[in-house]
Formats: sequence, C-alpha cells, structure tokens
Amino acid sequence: MENVVLIIHLLLALGLIAVVLMQRSEGGGLGMGGGGGAMTGRAAATALSKVTWVLAIAFIVTSITLTVIAAQKASGTSVIDRLGVPAPEASEPATPNVPAGSDLLPPSAGDNAPLVPKAD
Repeated sequence: MENVVLIIHLLLALGLIAVVLMQRSEGGGLGMGGGGGAMTGRAAATALSKVTWVLAIAFIVTSITLTVIAAQKASGTSVIDRLGVPAPEASEPATPNVPAGSDLLPPSAGDNAPLVPKAD
C-alpha cells in the first residue's frame, strides 16, 4: 500500500513540475515587473492553472496519506527496540563511574616515571 501511494506521489510531483514549467511567464518573479501582475484584476483561469491546482491538491493528499501510513507503522515501537540490544537492567548504576579529581591532573615532578627520557 505504501509503495503504491509513494509511486503515485512521485508521479504527481513530476507532473506538477511539468505543468508549472509549461505555464506562461508573467514577467519578473513574484509578480514584479511585467505591468502590474498580481495587482490587476483576477485573470481568467486557464486549463493549465486548473490542472496545476488539481495536481497540487492531489500531491498534498498523498503527502498526508504517506505521513499517516508512516505514523501507523511506527506506533508502539522504539528505535532501541529495532536495534535488538537488551534494555539496561535496573541494578546497573544510572551514571557511569567518574574518575577521581586527582586522576585528571598531570603527573607532578615527584612521580617515579619521567615523562621525557633523559638524553645521554
């Protein structure tokens, strides 16, 4: 079911791209230039604009359908459940062992092992 809706969704996307590219350009982007554009009276709806609306609505419907299908498949599962790793037991400590503060300091001059070997 999901594959069928996905294929329809992809075909609608390609069709929507093709129909938008076939439409006549009205001038500059977003109605700028070209003598008014969006500020003039309502233009007559052409066949291509009607097809664009139909494809756009169908594209949105298939998008919502794919979202609902994906949500139904994912309900009640977790990413950790899919990994197959057993859940941590309650007896394990909640925080990892933290080293003591003295372990984080560099060795002092009085330590037994020198950091740099002595030259002969």
